[in-house]
Amino acid sequence: MQKRMGEAVARVARKVNDTVENKTDSLDLANCKLIAFPVGIYKAMRSVTEGIHRISLANNELKSLTSRFVTTFSQLRELNLAGNYLHRLPEEVTSLPHLQAINLSRNRFRRFPEPLTAVTTLETIDLEENEITEVPVEKLATMASLRSLNLRANPVGPEVRLLVRPLVPFDLLLSPEEPVPKA
Repeated sequence: MQKRMGEAVARVARKVNDTVENKTDSLDLANCKLIAFPVGIYKAMRSVTEGIHRISLANNELKSLTSRFVTTFSQLRELNLAGNYLHRLPEEVTSLPHLQAINLSRNRFRRFPEPLTAVTTLETIDLEENEITEVPVEKLATMASLRSLNLRANPVGPEVRLLVRPLVPFDLLLSPEEPVPKA
């Protein structure tokens, strides 16, 4: 068990070092079995955080995202958090002035993460395979940059199905309606 943990830590450290040394604009920590974003990474990446535009933390075991993460990586354009255990986002997400795409599919959201409606640059929101029943229809309709909202495999209410063009300027992806069983 400890050997596996050591290998996981070493893998994360290698990926962080590669990003820092090569000054790339991406940090890929997908599939690293992370239960939290490692605090040591903030220090290790201090010199390059402004240049990080894409982060993938997909397929980990994250239960929350901290406000420090959001404020540290303030230049993000793409954030992939698919396949975790998230059920909410910090309010600080609203202070990501360049965020264009966020993938929150396969998480544990029961409600649409409302801070996203205040991110004016968002073009793509993927919330497929969550447990979302409530969606802030009016707020979404005012998101000028939004091009695609994926709510497939969510138990959304019938009011969301009324969000069709020309009412909203974005593509809304939903699972087909279940047929009503005959008595």
